[in-house]
This record gives sequence, C-alpha cells and structure tokens, in this order.
Amino acid sequence: MKAVRYHSYGDSDVLVYEDADRPVAGAGQVVVRVAGAAFNLLDAAIRAGLLQQVFPVGLPHVPNYDVAGVITEVGADVSGWSVGDAVVGFLPPAAAGGAAEYVAAPAEVLAAAPRTGELADAAALPSVGLAAWQALFEHADLKPGQSVLIDGAGGAVGGYAVQLAEQAGATVTAIASARSHDRIRSYGADRIIDYTATPIAQAVAGERFDVVLHLAPTSPDLEPTSAEETAQLVDLVADGGVFVSTTTPGPEDAGRGVRTVRVFTRSDPAQLAELVTRVDAGDLKIDVAERRPLTDLAAVHDQAAAGRLPGKTILTPA
Repeated sequence: MKAVRYHSYGDSDVLVYEDADRPVAGAGQVVVRVAGAAFNLLDAAIRAGLLQQVFPVGLPHVPNYDVAGVITEVGADVSGWSVGDAVVGFLPPAAAGGAAEYVAAPAEVLAAAPRTGELADAAALPSVGLAAWQALFEHADLKPGQSVLIDGAGGAVGGYAVQLAEQAGATVTAIASARSHDRIRSYGADRIIDYTATPIAQAVAGERFDVVLHLAPTSPDLEPTSAEETAQLVDLVADGGVFVSTTTPGPEDAGRGVRTVRVFTRSDPAQLAELVTRVDAGDLKIDVAERRPLTDLAAVHDQAAAGRLPGKTILTPA
C-alpha cells in the first residue's frame, strides 16, 4: 500500500510518500481502508520531535490520528464490528495513523461513521469534536441558561463548541476573525466579536461569563503576550465560574472561586457516537475547508506552520 511516513524527526521534508506493508489486524484490532484522515497541529508537533516524552512513536511513523473509512478485516477478540462497516475514530497518536491506504485501529476507539455527508469528511469530527464536548460538559459542567465566552470560535474545536453550547441552552459569545463570522452565525452564536477590530476586554467591558473557553492557539515566542491575554480572559469569568483551556493554562489559584482547567482530550467512542448521532440528525455540522490528496501532506504541514491553512483539511488516498 501507499503511505506517508517519516523515518526521523524533523521539518516537513521528512514526510515521504512511499510503499509500506499493508497492516494486519491483531487481537482487538480491525483494519480500515482509509477514506479520509484529518490533519491536526498535534501531528506536526509530533513529527518535529517536540513531544517525544508524551507520544513516543516508533519510526518509521505514519501520522494522522483522526480517521474515517471502511473495515476490511476484523481481528481476534473483536465484537460488534464487521467487514464493510463504515467507522470513524480518534486513534492513539503514538500508533500508526491514517495517512495511508489502510490502518490497523483498536476496535474499542471506533464509532459508526455518520450516514450523512462524505465519509472522508467524517475524519474532521473525532478529536476536535471530543475536545469541545469534554471541555464544555465534563470540565465546565455547562448548564442551560449559563453564559459562555468561546475564544477561538473560528477554529475546528471552536466551531463544534459553539454548536454544542448553543444546543445546551447557553448564551454564546464567540470570538473570531471576520472570515469565520458567517459560519459561526449559522451555528447559532448569540454574539460574535472580531478580536482583530476590538480588544476582547474592551468589547465585553463590564461583563463576566459563567464559562470562558480558551481555544486560541498560542506560539512559544509569544508566551509573555499570551500569558497576559490569558490573565485577561480569566478576569472575564464570573465569581464561581470556570476557565477551561486547551492551550495556555490559567493560574492554579485564580481567586473569586474561579476554577481553572487544562483540557487533554481523550478518545471516547461513546461520546463520539453521540456526536455522530447529532450529525445524522442535522444538529451538528462538520466543516471541512478542503480535501487534498495524501501526497500533499508535507505541503499541508508547511501551510499550517505559516498560518495559511484555510481551515480543517482532510487528506485522502489516491
């Protein structure tokens, strides 16, 4: 089969499109013929060798842990799945991923794929959809009638967070650049703030929110600025509220009874199945900016590093 792999850590030029052995299903695994695999910024960080202690991959490594496809082989000790089933999953990031024609996946992390839309595009749902779900409902314990401020609402996680918070009966204030406003408005946000036009603290002066969800990515060389901006966001949390971040963490002791949480998303097939149910019901939209051939993966990494990706990108085998 064809796959994109890297044999050493490094820049995007270590990514090689090449022949690789087709995987065989081990105990507890199924083999999936890949329809689509989503690019995530974490893929690039792992490739660069920045997370070797957290995600120690075996080399050569096939990246892309968000995948959608069809089962072609079922291994021993697997129940509930059959050849021909369309599935979606958030695979272990350190294991072989979906940047290939086939991938061996732990059966326990998979959910049935949405019946609506393109199967390849379903790869845009797992890890980012789960990040939004876990941030809002596990960590923030969001309730109907509460107010939530979502910083980074234009991103992949943010788009799902806006939709889920709105459906939960919260009042949603979304922070995003103008290019995302139409999409976020269609998701049901009550108010949208363009942070490039007005500083957040100025735009919401005098207000506080039950939940502040911080999703905007930060760069290590901007850490002093990001820390200052994070502190400003924490100040926007109401007394007894919660600050939830998938990026720069808030202070351990924020005062005023404010709880701060750093989210580390985990694979959860039951939660993923609930997200799929909402997609099929028309309540949750999967947004894919572009679908590109697997041979473009190195270019996608370069565009992401330059901040030029137009949105969620799906890679498809030739």
